[in-house]
Amino acid sequence: MKQMMVDLTEKFVYDQLNSDASGHDWFHIDRVRKLALHIAKEEQQGNEFIIEMATLLHDIPDDKLNEDDVAGWKKLDEWFEEIKLDMDSVEAIKRIINTISYSSGHAKLSSIEAEIVQDADRLDAIGAIGIARTFAFGGKKGQPMYDPSLPIREHMTKKEYRTGKSSSVHHFYEKLLRLQDMLNTCTAKKMARERHEYMVSFLEEFYKEWDVRL
Repeated sequence: MKQMMVDLTEKFVYDQLNSDASGHDWFHIDRVRKLALHIAKEEQQGNEFIIEMATLLHDIPDDKLNEDDVAGWKKLDEWFEEIKLDMDSVEAIKRIINTISYSSGHAKLSSIEAEIVQDADRLDAIGAIGIARTFAFGGKKGQPMYDPSLPIREHMTKKEYRTGKSSSVHHFYEKLLRLQDMLNTCTAKKMARERHEYMVSFLEEFYKEWDVRL
């Protein structure tokens, strides 16, 4: 029964996000799922069904991908009703999704499942994939690739984080380079080191080429 729910949910999410061009497409979802299940296995913790369902559905209610928060959460609730998922599982999954995003601030996570899903989502935001997703999202939003006249924003509300003026390169300092120190599990922290260093190297090369240092 649980595997059938996972299979149905996989198809539902694929249909919803397959054409996304902002870096929140089906392939992102599938990578986060694989990362989360790997972390759970290495840590030997967590309910794998809840982890897998939460990773599959974590971007469905995201206000970046919907008209607003209300429309996104309504879509998620309607899916839970369609597959008749038990209320305890629904509440566990919704708690995870509601607290793991970077824009939600530094909310205390409610479970090891939430910690694992958050780590997996943050790992997919850094490294080579993170770089590619950052420029895809910036282009989708109409942000410049880089504007050296813009300040790096330190303290932001969720609205400022989402709608304030920035650039794709600024996003590294406003979020991506901070993620390594915000992970929960030992497994994710080990995996993050190489990805973090790759971003640092990328930025060094980017500035060299931007400034035409020959």
